[in-house]
Amino acid sequence: MRKLIACAVAALLAASGLTTGAGAGPATPGAKDVIVHLFQWPWASVANECAAVLGPKGFGGVQVSPPQEHVLVAGRPWWQDYQPVSYRLESRRGNRAAFASMVSTCHAAGVKIYVDAVVNHTAGGTSTGTGSGGSAYSHYAYPAVPYGTDDFHHCGRNGNDDIANYGDRWEVQNCELVDLADLKTESSYVRGKLTAYLNDLVSLGVDGFRVDAAKHLPAGDLAAIVDAVTGDPYVFSEVIEGGSGEPAPEEYAGIGDVTEFRYGDVVSSAFRDGNLAQLDGLPGRMRLASDDAVAFIDNHDTQRNGRSVLTYKNGTTYRLAQAFLLAYPYGVPQVMSGYDFSGADQGPPAAGDGTTSQVTCGSGWVCEHRAIANLVAWRASAGSAGLGNWWSNGSNQIAFSRGGAAFIAFNRGSSSLTRTFATGLAAGGYCDVLAVDGNPCGGASYTVDGSGQATITVAAGAAVALHTGARGPGGGTGCSTASVSFAVNATTTWGQNVFVVGDVPELGSWNPAQAVALSSAAYPIWRATVTLSAGRAVAYKYIKKEGSTVVWESDPNRSRTTPSVSPCSAAWDDSWR
Repeated sequence: MRKLIACAVAALLAASGLTTGAGAGPATPGAKDVIVHLFQWPWASVANECAAVLGPKGFGGVQVSPPQEHVLVAGRPWWQDYQPVSYRLESRRGNRAAFASMVSTCHAAGVKIYVDAVVNHTAGGTSTGTGSGGSAYSHYAYPAVPYGTDDFHHCGRNGNDDIANYGDRWEVQNCELVDLADLKTESSYVRGKLTAYLNDLVSLGVDGFRVDAAKHLPAGDLAAIVDAVTGDPYVFSEVIEGGSGEPAPEEYAGIGDVTEFRYGDVVSSAFRDGNLAQLDGLPGRMRLASDDAVAFIDNHDTQRNGRSVLTYKNGTTYRLAQAFLLAYPYGVPQVMSGYDFSGADQGPPAAGDGTTSQVTCGSGWVCEHRAIANLVAWRASAGSAGLGNWWSNGSNQIAFSRGGAAFIAFNRGSSSLTRTFATGLAAGGYCDVLAVDGNPCGGASYTVDGSGQATITVAAGAAVALHTGARGPGGGTGCSTASVSFAVNATTTWGQNVFVVGDVPELGSWNPAQAVALSSAAYPIWRATVTLSAGRAVAYKYIKKEGSTVVWESDPNRSRTTPSVSPCSAAWDDSWR
């Protein structure tokens, strides 16, 4: 489907005298596809979360809030950040240096950075003044870019140039969205400024963009802007499905992925009402094909505008819906993680000067993603495998497997569920990763027999998740530890030595100073044997050190799982990248 739409977009551009460049084919987020939106998190806190949680747990990327200079509004509401004043990287979350440091730290942890990019408009007319980086501006005049009055649409409708009729495509894409100065994106000058902004972010290592309010600029304009960006960034567009006459989500699928708002509506309703059986055949109820969609339970807008059926305020039910998002094979999953709020406009926790406070989970910051973080490794084990062994009780209990690598059961009922399930898993013991973290599993383990059957008890309002990356002691075949022999073919200069570092304490927890030294006795093969926990998904890289100089091999992180059954040993042979 994506290829067909890409061709349609290409034809549209050709008809208008435009062409597509080498980057026209939509990029994907890759095998590590789970995105967490750390809404309004400051750059230093994002960096810390990448190193401490997201990298070790296997998250693929972080969507960060807009980094460009924005307006300053009394009360500091969250939405001020979506009103650009300039493209300087000076926001209430940090400056350019802090942003660059965050990208570097997250990359070292194997996590990509996706920027929420505001390219449809600049600031509204009611917020004239000085921006977060000190730039002066007024409506239709932004000298720090520079933009002037001729760089904006002035549609001449409705008395104030605002959109009134969303069924009128021309009005949606040429009038102003709630007074926000609407950029003339058909202008080569404006396109050049927007592409230069995105290229600047790419130069700092940014991996892709979530395009805010994408339906308010024609797909051809957006394609021309992002196609000129260096490299092949992952792009996904925010396109809210509307009624007859409105721009449709499918129009933007040839540029990249598109937000599927139906997903949160359908899945959240099923979990809220206990009608999980209706989730059978879910992709057929969506607007977009799976390989065109970004799926989510809620986002920062729907949390606040009343569309979200479930949010963090719904506790366990919301957590179960988020777990389903990661387990079910549809789209690129995006997990929301923000701050506690009581009013729709309320901004994030902040210091007296309006600067966003550093994140401490539980102190104003909700950190929703941590509750289901173990499901990221579950999803990685499942890989591209389709749905199998679907079961439901016809109402509030379901279970399914993903190939021969992962199984999950949900119970939205008021009493516990005990049943013998067809899991699709090989015989042996497995940890319930939603009950405990790591190995051995203790009491939270289940034994799968030779026919792939396991008797499992799922508590009321809970789920049980098993996968091959978290093997347990059930059946007497499990290992408690595994001996892993690391070997890398790496040439060095005089004085350099090679080390292995990774996301587990035994490999230094990504700290080069605590990395494990490898022996050069069989140069150019460098070796060391390390005892690790059994059945553990491990991310690691090789580094070269000479004094205080550290050279990392190139991305992505290497990822393997230690053995969990006899023999409790493995040889991981690699070549320096």
